[in-house]
This record gives sequence, C-alpha cells and structure tokens, in this order.
Amino acid sequence: MTGQSLQSAIDELGSAVEVLRNAKSRPFTFPVTPEFTNWRSEQAAWRDSCALLDQSHHMADLFVSGPDATRFFTWIGTNSAAAYRVGRAKQLVAVNHDGYVIGDGILFHLGENSFDLVALPMLSDWVEYNIASGGWDVSLDRDDHSLIRTGDPRLFRYELQGPNALAIIEKVTGAPAPELKFFHMGEVEIEGRTVGVLRHGMAGQPGFELWGPWADAAAVHAKLLAGGAEFGITQVGAKGYSSANLGSGWVPSPPPAIFQPELKAYREWLDLSKAGSFGGSFYSADIADYYVTPYDLGLGRSVAFDHEFLGKEALQRHAENQRRAKVTLVWNNEDVTRVLGSILGGGLPAKYIELPKSRYALFQTDRVLVDGRTVGVSFDVGYLANEQAFLSLATIDLDCADTGTEVVVLWGEEPNSRKGQVERHRQVEIRATVAPAPFTEYARGGYRAS
Repeated sequence: MTGQSLQSAIDELGSAVEVLRNAKSRPFTFPVTPEFTNWRSEQAAWRDSCALLDQSHHMADLFVSGPDATRFFTWIGTNSAAAYRVGRAKQLVAVNHDGYVIGDGILFHLGENSFDLVALPMLSDWVEYNIASGGWDVSLDRDDHSLIRTGDPRLFRYELQGPNALAIIEKVTGAPAPELKFFHMGEVEIEGRTVGVLRHGMAGQPGFELWGPWADAAAVHAKLLAGGAEFGITQVGAKGYSSANLGSGWVPSPPPAIFQPELKAYREWLDLSKAGSFGGSFYSADIADYYVTPYDLGLGRSVAFDHEFLGKEALQRHAENQRRAKVTLVWNNEDVTRVLGSILGGGLPAKYIELPKSRYALFQTDRVLVDGRTVGVSFDVGYLANEQAFLSLATIDLDCADTGTEVVVLWGEEPNSRKGQVERHRQVEIRATVAPAPFTEYARGGYRAS
C-alpha cells in the first residue's frame, strides 16, 4: 500500500490518464511456479491430456453472508436475479452508474444468503467498498491473494482441464464423476476429505474446479498427481496459465470505469497501489475513452434486465446501441517474426521472446486500425503453441468485426510515457486478421484445418 489515495494522486497531477500512464503498477503476475517443464508442453496438456493448475494464490476470496447478501449481489451485478440459486456459480459482472464495466469475477452461491466471490482487485475492491458504504446487513470476510496476504490462503483451488479430466476425477474419487451442468457445484471425496467441485471449462476444454480447506491442499494435490499419472496429468505454471484466457476469450483486465464525478468517494477510499496502470498505443486525454461496456467484451450473456441494479438504465441504452464486439486478432506471422527479430537485434532483452504473454502494464490498450482509422482496442497479446499463433483479444467496431477482416495493430508506446517504469517498447505496426472469440473452437474446425 502507498498510503495515498487514487483521488489524491489525480488531484496532484490533474489527470486520471496521466496518473495511470505513469503508475508503477506492473502487469498482474501469478504467484506460482513459472514453469514445471516448459510452457509450451504445459499449454498442450489442456488440449491432449489434462492440465492441473493451482488457482489458490492469484485472486481474492470475499466471503459475504447475511440477510442482505443475495439482495446486494443482485443490486451490484448485471446478472439475472432468477439465476441466484444455491449450488450454482456465475460470472458476476459489475458496471458503474453509466453502464461501463468495473470488473467481473466468479460468484459461488454456497448457501442461503451465503456467497464466495473470487475475483481480481478491480471487482473485489468495488464490492468491499459498496458493502462498507451502503448500509447492507451483511458480513464480509476477505482473504486476499498471495502477493499481499501474510500466511497461507484459506482455501486451495485446483483446476483440472482437458479431455482426461473426467477419468482423473473418477480415478481419485473411486466413484463416477458427478453429473453436473456447466457452472453447477457439488462435492466429492478425495483421500477421505470433502472437496467442493465446480463443473467448469477453460480454453475450449471440459474440466472441474476443486476447492477445500488449505489444510487439505497437499493431500488432495498429491492424490491428483498420483491418480492422474496414467492419464498424462501435467502441472501448469504461471507462464502457461497466463495464456489460457487467449484461447477461451476472457479479457481479464479491462480498464475499470471508476473515474466519474459520482465515484469520487470511492477513489478517495481506494489506495493508489490498487489503481493499476495504462500502457499501449491507444491514448486519449479523456479517461472515458478507455471505458468498455459488457457488450464490448462479449459479456452480454451476463446481462438481464429482470431486476433493479446499479447502472441498469444506462446499460439498457448501451444494449440498444451496441458499437463494438469482442474478437480474437490473429497476428501476421511475417510481421511477428520481423518484430521478434528486431528485439533480438537490440532494444528489449531477448528474454521476452520466451514469454507466452507480452504485457507491460496492467491495462494494456493498443490501437486497432483499418486504413489508418482507429476502429478498436487490442488488449493483452500472447502465443498459443497449440495453435502456433500469436493472438490478442480486442474490441472493435461492428462493421469491422466479421471473421477474416484485415486490420493493423499498432503495438507499443512511442514515446515511452511511463517515466522509466518499463523498458522502451518501440511502436510497430502488425497486420492481423479478425477471428471469433473464443478462438479455440474456431481454430480446431477452421483455422488449423485450412
């Protein structure tokens, strides 16, 4: 923590954009082993056998319970009120008063008026603030991520993803796999311990998320490795894990829309260290130009107007006037090779070529161009070894969002505006082709086949 609020920093510099363009915040890192073998083979595991990912450390758990808990989450989230049922989870999406995205996370409905929200700080902080300032009759217990927490997490959380995930669950439990619909929860027994299970999917593959008390973590982990050995279970480290969203189409860190005058009190409450950082070729002096709607990010399925919630009227207007759509951009191989060659010849250290993801700010925003005209924004980019392609997720104008459309990504910053916080990232033009998001299903049926 810096001890300085976000609002205080804005008051000093006179611009929210300049505060975030020059912030010291780095891209969010996964506080687990970087690689167990190498990130390429680890990426291949969720396609060919089964990947085991440790999700115990990189997000906060907010345990919220009390008479107003369900009412609070239906108010702060855009999700259908009818979908709040014990034993189910949902991708909770929160917007501000003007219908722009604050953040999203996974909300577990554990019991009547009892929830666990698993999310990155953009949403966790927003929820905590609104509970504290809104007079809700709930209790909140926050177990933060391992980069700032002292001691062990309260829960372990393991992900099994890949074609052999079902067989491994049956092997380690000695029972048929639980028959759960997508994002429904249940329980299994592993080594005599009760383990929560969520039917999940990642990077286009079936799987399960498992959780339980941290005291059981080592025993459950060992049993998964031993039982999964014959099925090719592979531990995936931070490098491979950080690239999974590119195939599944999830944008983890869109710039949060927290800079309207109505939210000054929130910015006074929020520590500057939690505000994040801007980077990329997209630049505007108006912070509102960085905002996105749920529809821009492909989150329209998580919006329902069957209840009153924060930002409802504004979001209804966005729904009637959708401007952009989420897509995958497949970067041109020749241009990528040219850029990586220039990196090896000078500029950025050669170590960057070994990373499956290439981000230099928490909120990376690069311009997407058609005939020199800005038509959208590209977010983080990375390499999927399974598809042998550099990809980025983007939101672009609807008239440019058809599969096969040729665009240009203006990647990088020039001049370097981050005052020595990162090494110089020279601006380059890279051709790209629009593809669907999620990309993995399209890649199997079309891109790779052709």
